[in-house]
Amino acid sequence: MTKPPMLTAQQALDHLLSHAKPVAETESVPMQATLGRVLAENVNSLVDVPPLDNTSMDGYAVRTADTQTSGSILKIAQRIPAGSVGTDLQTGTAARIFTGAPVPAGADAVVMQEDCAIPEGSTGQVQVNVVPTAGQWIRRRGEDLTSGKTALTAGTFLRPQELGVAASAGLTHLNVKRRVKVAAFFTGDELALPGEPLKPGGIYNSNRDTLLACLKSLGCDATDLGIVPDRLDATKAALRTASKDHDLIITSGGASVGEEDHIKPAVTAEGRLDLWQIAIKPGKPLAFGAVRKSEEPKDGEAWFIGLPGNPVSSFVTFLLFVRPFILKLQGRNSAPLQSYTMRADFDWLKADRRNEFLRVKLNGNGGLDLFPNQSSGVLTSASWGDGLVDCPPNQPIKSGDLVKYIPFDALLK
Repeated sequence: MTKPPMLTAQQALDHLLSHAKPVAETESVPMQATLGRVLAENVNSLVDVPPLDNTSMDGYAVRTADTQTSGSILKIAQRIPAGSVGTDLQTGTAARIFTGAPVPAGADAVVMQEDCAIPEGSTGQVQVNVVPTAGQWIRRRGEDLTSGKTALTAGTFLRPQELGVAASAGLTHLNVKRRVKVAAFFTGDELALPGEPLKPGGIYNSNRDTLLACLKSLGCDATDLGIVPDRLDATKAALRTASKDHDLIITSGGASVGEEDHIKPAVTAEGRLDLWQIAIKPGKPLAFGAVRKSEEPKDGEAWFIGLPGNPVSSFVTFLLFVRPFILKLQGRNSAPLQSYTMRADFDWLKADRRNEFLRVKLNGNGGLDLFPNQSSGVLTSASWGDGLVDCPPNQPIKSGDLVKYIPFDALLK
């Protein structure tokens, strides 16, 4: 019987995202504690921002009717620093004004101080040497935010700049989605933690630190369930433990087809497996499904994504598949993945029948250099590089060709 063709990267991603639903629970959090959270509802500004017309420059508030010609001389009738309010500006006068101060009624322009001078021998006068236009250097009331209008929309990932917007709108608390809870464990009798002695044939578990750091960078509550022995019973037990209090289970290793690879039968026994292997390199043995939280159907399921054990495969598949899945669970506003057309300054002539993701680095000539060893076990290629080239199946690359470049910055934020 002929095996069905493996899913493409896009087909696999579409399949995962079609199942992901944002977590429903929300909580009200003090605004300063919301960095890295996802806004659960639209929030409206409590005030106009700015609250009054104000100046964006140090200078003089004037009436344009009084300054029709260069060199107009006006009486300085008042001084308005930021945080105070002046009186109505009378005909033939100017107000000395400082950045952020409210523009007095009657003034319709601000002339910056560099375009003014104090006439020699005079006191209390200013000479306006540039003819201003109406509205010059004036920030209008509510031009940033209007009271009662939406300041931030539901699904917004809260960065420092969003917290600044919330503060300017007068908000003290924000209603945010609860954090997505992810459990991770790692299979392989050969694995050891840094600091432990290595037995013959053993290796240190790099995937643990890589994947847990990725989860934390996305704002997840990540639970490390450690290294699980290469046994079916141990793998099933770990899945049952992980499913109870988590939205998503991530594993690394054991997802291939060897005799010591127990992920597939364990997930099938404890839940269901919807996807198995995709046509990409590195990262072919990617698994997706769900694990029952209990024997009671009403208790629901925890989603499951099994990543390959090779460190580059694990890292790349996390970025391409797990990250967007988690973003949707978080309820974040969707945005297309940032990619750029760049020039390849390398040859890649041994094209694979699978969609390849090559580790590359921007060079000083505006092109991309290729890490010389593209093995899925060489994690230094990801540390050295600053992004991936998305190479379609059966497509060699020659130096000078234009390629699709995906920076790691776009995949890690």
